[in-house]
Amino acid sequence: MPINYDALMTFAIPDVHHTLSKREAAFYALSCGFGADPMDEAQLDFVDFDRDLKILPSMPVVLGYLPGFIADPRTGIDYVKVVHGDQAVELYAPLLTGQDIICRNRIASLIDKGEGRGALMVMERDITDAVSGARLAKTTATIVLRGDGGFGGPSGPVPVQPKLPERAADIIVDLPTRPEQALYYRFNGDDNPLHAAPKFAALAGFPRPILHGLCTFGVVTHALLKAMCGYNPARLSKFGCRFSAPVFPGETIRTEIWHDGYVRARVVERDVVVVSNGVFKAG
Repeated sequence: MPINYDALMTFAIPDVHHTLSKREAAFYALSCGFGADPMDEAQLDFVDFDRDLKILPSMPVVLGYLPGFIADPRTGIDYVKVVHGDQAVELYAPLLTGQDIICRNRIASLIDKGEGRGALMVMERDITDAVSGARLAKTTATIVLRGDGGFGGPSGPVPVQPKLPERAADIIVDLPTRPEQALYYRFNGDDNPLHAAPKFAALAGFPRPILHGLCTFGVVTHALLKAMCGYNPARLSKFGCRFSAPVFPGETIRTEIWHDGYVRARVVERDVVVVSNGVFKAG
């Protein structure tokens, strides 16, 4: 059935109650490539749960994640044609292991681009401390519904994309991905076979399984922590970007950083931009 605008905008999405464990936080960092150098103490602070573990600031993207929501037939969304367009995270307070949190997801806006042109669904997630009610983080994602335009919804406002500087980047950070990295990342909740099954990837037009966009998001977060924050997660309070092209596991992600708060990333092997229109705030 086609999308019903009013029904989708009021679709009941249950809250997710969660206790953040050390093992979970360490595994998330491992799945984003931390620990690739087992002698790098700065990286080990995010993956060795016998330490006073640091939590990767991009982790809110997997907390309260509801993979079954978009695939629910009651939404009217053509799930096969869904693409993750962009992602942003804002941090208001440090995440702590052992912390009880509540994740509330909602559809913030639904933009109809017209028949044959698809639609944009903007999702927001608020993460709060279950005990104090303090706001910890907010995530915003634009989901491109390629098969769902022309349902009679509003045509805007369309999110404005930042414009990157035309000069060369101030800092460049190269980080490798592992050939099996997508297989690890799936255990964060997104088990789409596109990231694991060669036959499914071929049906989608790819020569082999691709890396999750949100895993690429975590790798670029790593680059920002390394270059701008001295691996102190409390110093990175915001990061957002657009996903421009997929990464194949095993490729090297080169992150280009401008001191005035802009970021872009490309894969070295193919010289293809995979993350564009990126902005960040580091203090």
